[in-house]
Amino acid sequence: MTVHELPDLADAVLEVVDQVPPGRVVTYGDIGKVVGAGPRQVGAVMSEYGAMVTWWRVLRADGRPPQGHEDEALAHYREEGTPLKGTFLDRVDLRRARFDLVDAGL
Repeated sequence: MTVHELPDLADAVLEVVDQVPPGRVVTYGDIGKVVGAGPRQVGAVMSEYGAMVTWWRVLRADGRPPQGHEDEALAHYREEGTPLKGTFLDRVDLRRARFDLVDAGL
């Protein structure tokens, strides 16, 4: 299945995720604001189609990686130099790593 065969919302979400550069992240809510959907809808799209994009760059609002994929996501963050925080450096520092979709023209 190509991106062009996806439902409109999925296509829109994946296009936004594709714009997030290495070492930067966005939240489900950030994407939702851009595509006109709620964070849960964005999460559902990512659950279904996220493997097609850099899924680890989409986080929960508290900076935690996608549930069930924490170890793999943390490996990606370390590889990309994404700023981390927390006692075990197990969350992304959203203040430093958040990619501003509006400033990016999305």
